[in-house]
Amino acid sequence: RRKHMGYYVLRKSDTALSQKYWFVLKASNGETIATSEMYSSKQAAENGIRSVQQNGASTTIHDET
Repeated sequence: RRKHMGYYVLRKSDTALSQKYWFVLKASNGETIATSEMYSSKQAAENGIRSVQQNGASTTIHDET
């Protein structure tokens, strides 16, 4: 059985002045899994995506409640 992968949507705000870019991680069914912080440049947002791709495979949970 083939595993379905999620995807990233890179977005740009028309109203924000300094932090214009962010990304959303979507499940394969289109539901939002996570929304990033705001970034000052498209490159910084793309770097954020790469960081999640590289570090997001962890199954460890740190419960800090």
